[in-house]
Amino acid sequence: MVTDTIAGDALDPAGKASAVTEPTPLVLKCADGVEIHGDLWSCPGAQAVVIVNPATGVLARYYHRYAAYLATCGFDVVTYDYRGIGRSRPKRLRKAAFRWSDWGTLDFAAALDFACALAAGRPVMVVGHSIGGFLPGLAAGFERCAAMLTVGAQFAYWRDYAPRQRLGFVLKWHAVMPLLAALLGYFPGRALGWLEDLPAGVAFEWAFRRAEVDRSFPAAQRQMILDRLAAFTGPLLAVTAADDPYGSVQAVNRSLGYYKGARTTLTVIAPADLGVSEIGHFDLFHAKHQQSFWAQTAAWLANPGRAALWKAQPVPSLSA
Repeated sequence: MVTDTIAGDALDPAGKASAVTEPTPLVLKCADGVEIHGDLWSCPGAQAVVIVNPATGVLARYYHRYAAYLATCGFDVVTYDYRGIGRSRPKRLRKAAFRWSDWGTLDFAAALDFACALAAGRPVMVVGHSIGGFLPGLAAGFERCAAMLTVGAQFAYWRDYAPRQRLGFVLKWHAVMPLLAALLGYFPGRALGWLEDLPAGVAFEWAFRRAEVDRSFPAAQRQMILDRLAAFTGPLLAVTAADDPYGSVQAVNRSLGYYKGARTTLTVIAPADLGVSEIGHFDLFHAKHQQSFWAQTAAWLANPGRAALWKAQPVPSLSA
């Protein structure tokens, strides 16, 4: 299970300690009536609003330390749990009719509407981890976003897993997970130590996803979904780690291919670039990266598409 608790203070880009303001709890009502829960990290005089989207099966609180850090850097920050996860989990998860695609078309859409209202003309941006860096484009009106920064963003198509881990991941996520979800009515990820529990619909969409992500939707909706993804025209910085077994360059490029209107840059960071032995899929949101990766993401968000990137060599984006 992925955990990382929030400390009592954070660092601004200059490395100075700054008190973390307690977040304000949020309840966001989605278009279908489902309520999801999150937090607002406020910064007086904030220059922009940033929405932080979690990975699949990861609690929003995993990103709270990072959100608090961004608030010290001049941003209002919204974090939230997808339906079925954490504080947005219903009393009875078994048989809950929630799907992975709902996290984009409904949950992120509600977060985006809230952020745009809060921004009142200021830029709204997204930091998305894993699936959280792909699903924003599923929401109607995502073109209102000024910029998006993604970390290991992909939609878990099995052929894109790193070759050494592919067989194990296929057995774990595409055989055992859907089998247990079918038997129990939900996936008991927490009991297994495999991230958080997931609604059965989320588990099935992950397990049986095809290379063409729009095939997850009814035929009548597929062109609409493709059009939504292509409508975003802002800068999109996709960052992945060289040793990320999920966010391989092939996987990230596959997801970038759907953002046809965006100004994309894909940057691969090696562990040595950050002075660590490994990064993987989750490490970049750990607090040890406050003065390196976190500071550079804050600088990019302050000047999206114009700020300097990491020392790692950028890799040109490829078609899906």
